[in-house]
Amino acid sequence: MEKGSISIYFVQSALKPILERGMDVGDLLRDAGIWPGLLESSQGRVTAENFSILWLGVARMLDDELFGQDSRRMKVGSFAMLCQTLIQCETLQNALRRMARFFNLLLDDFCCSSESDARHGYLTIRQKTTPHCSCVFGYETLLMMQHGVACWLVGRRIPILEAAFAYPEPSWSAEYRQMYSEQLRFNQRATTLTFDRSYLDLPVIQNTLSVREFVRGAPANIVLKYKNSAGLSAQIRRRLRAAARTAWPDFDAIAASLHMTASTLRRRLDDEGQSIQVIRDQLRRDMAIEYLCNTANSLADIATDLGFAEASAFHRAFKKWTGANPGEYRQRIRAL
Repeated sequence: MEKGSISIYFVQSALKPILERGMDVGDLLRDAGIWPGLLESSQGRVTAENFSILWLGVARMLDDELFGQDSRRMKVGSFAMLCQTLIQCETLQNALRRMARFFNLLLDDFCCSSESDARHGYLTIRQKTTPHCSCVFGYETLLMMQHGVACWLVGRRIPILEAAFAYPEPSWSAEYRQMYSEQLRFNQRATTLTFDRSYLDLPVIQNTLSVREFVRGAPANIVLKYKNSAGLSAQIRRRLRAAARTAWPDFDAIAASLHMTASTLRRRLDDEGQSIQVIRDQLRRDMAIEYLCNTANSLADIATDLGFAEASAFHRAFKKWTGANPGEYRQRIRAL
């Protein structure tokens, strides 16, 4: 799985029902290796592993794997039971229909369905009733679960052609382009992931042995493993990561490696709402967090590895990315 990071928004959303109940989140953050100060920064990031541990901790504390987003709890163990049930299906289409029925038996406020036409398949979530809480995080969590499980069942990523959402565009919508698709629509009648219909005919390849491994690795294995990896920006990110840190190719070299002219590459990136500088900065950010959390490398060495000419430039960039300077970030993480 490619290393990556998760917006602090998802951490804040997972913790919200705990805080609303007046419960302490200190142990949850400490166990997950998340510095509490990051909660105050809208630019904060955590690793997928950090978020996965937090996800499981919140679910256990609430006995709810949907984090209080529905008026009925999705009790701990529901996700494992879902996966055990779905491996009995022959095709993805059968599995998605069964998955929708499963969620509809458990939940009161959301209605899930699996639909298709001659060209496309659809994973759709609608509201059955007026929600008892702000439901955006409920939609997001259900989508992560359903798309992640669908990809796992057939052993490959199912590319999302378009993602539609039954709510206004949030400030963190840039995360959706990595999670789902470049094609996003908001204020729609339902929340829907659209994919090529041919995937519905694929056989379910998982079994009783692989389901145990999958459930043990959840949710980290669905948070990032099946994110959007087919886009041009994702291809460039992989090329940059594979390159020597101090010799990352410039724009023209990247265009040449992709067999494109510079103008074509620039236009294609514009279509995805990206730029080389943004891709480079996001990769540096994620690698910096990875180094600070998992290595003893000095800050000067990390700055050099990430291609910064001076350590001071790295400090300024990291502060901008996460709201903390790198030394403080590492110190707080180690103190947890």
